[in-house]
Amino acid sequence: MRSLIIATRNRHKTRELAAMLGREWMVEDLTGRDEIPEPEENGRTFEENARIKAEAVSRVAPGLVLADDSGLEVDLLEGAPGIRSARYAGEKATDEENRDRLLAELAQVEHAAEEPVTARFRCAVALAEGGVILETFCGSVEGRIALAETGMGGFGYDPLFIPDGYSQTFAELEPEMKNRLSHRARAMKQVMDWFQRGAGGA
Repeated sequence: MRSLIIATRNRHKTRELAAMLGREWMVEDLTGRDEIPEPEENGRTFEENARIKAEAVSRVAPGLVLADDSGLEVDLLEGAPGIRSARYAGEKATDEENRDRLLAELAQVEHAAEEPVTARFRCAVALAEGGVILETFCGSVEGRIALAETGMGGFGYDPLFIPDGYSQTFAELEPEMKNRLSHRARAMKQVMDWFQRGAGGA
């Protein structure tokens, strides 16, 4: 069994990533690891932020570290919330507060209710060890925004995002289905392919 530290204190994200990795991986995150500070995510892209987190955590935590940065881009809002998705309504905003702000912003856009509000989720994943970035991977999924929340599953903007080809939000889909379709799943597929090629070492 291989070990991996996920550079997050978001237990929803940890569970989702652990499910994608499978039982051959022993996964832990930074919950309860107060000695590991959270680096400032001051990158200009999802990939830059993922690299910042992976490199910083791997300098103080032994072993392989995975960090992801992901978010939602809404075309009518010129790509917002983008890299500020987790902090859209403020630095300490809850998922609900972020969704409320997104809906409030869309309510101010003329014709937003008359045509599909196209959007995409993006995810960047970085792997690091000993303060060195080993590789980065990116995934995305296209879809549209529902103007009212539906579904009880998932987290973040999942109750508002309907992936292309479906009529349900990520929060309505079964976790197994979401974990095949999502931006994070597509990035993690590349991660697993990388490991299977032996690029991650023994």
